[in-house]
Amino acid sequence: MGDKIKFEIEFVIQSSPQMLYQYISTPSGLSEWFADNVNSRGEKFSFIWDGSEETAKMLKRKSDEFVRFAWEENEDDSYFEMRIIVDEITKDVSLFITDFAEEDEVDEAKMLWENQIADLKHVLGST
Repeated sequence: MGDKIKFEIEFVIQSSPQMLYQYISTPSGLSEWFADNVNSRGEKFSFIWDGSEETAKMLKRKSDEFVRFAWEENEDDSYFEMRIIVDEITKDVSLFITDFAEEDEVDEAKMLWENQIADLKHVLGST
């Protein structure tokens, strides 16, 4: 297994930062778009897709700004972060994703995020 490559993608989302934060930081919010079901016990989150379960630890968070998780199975320093950015002039809200993937899987990982964020926008009523 090689070194993972860090990549970042940004999505403009029509939502308030407060509402968006609920969808990226709580089990109930995440289970509406990110995974089929999400449970948490303290900082440990269990994400369930099609019957398979992966656990991640919430490393950091700042209310209405960002959350950072690390998959427990990862043996490196990789993480994924969802950061809410508000443009000071236009007040546009963006969700800035930082993630890591193997070199040959970056495009696939970006596509997965694009699909996930499309689901998030649908849930939020954002176009």
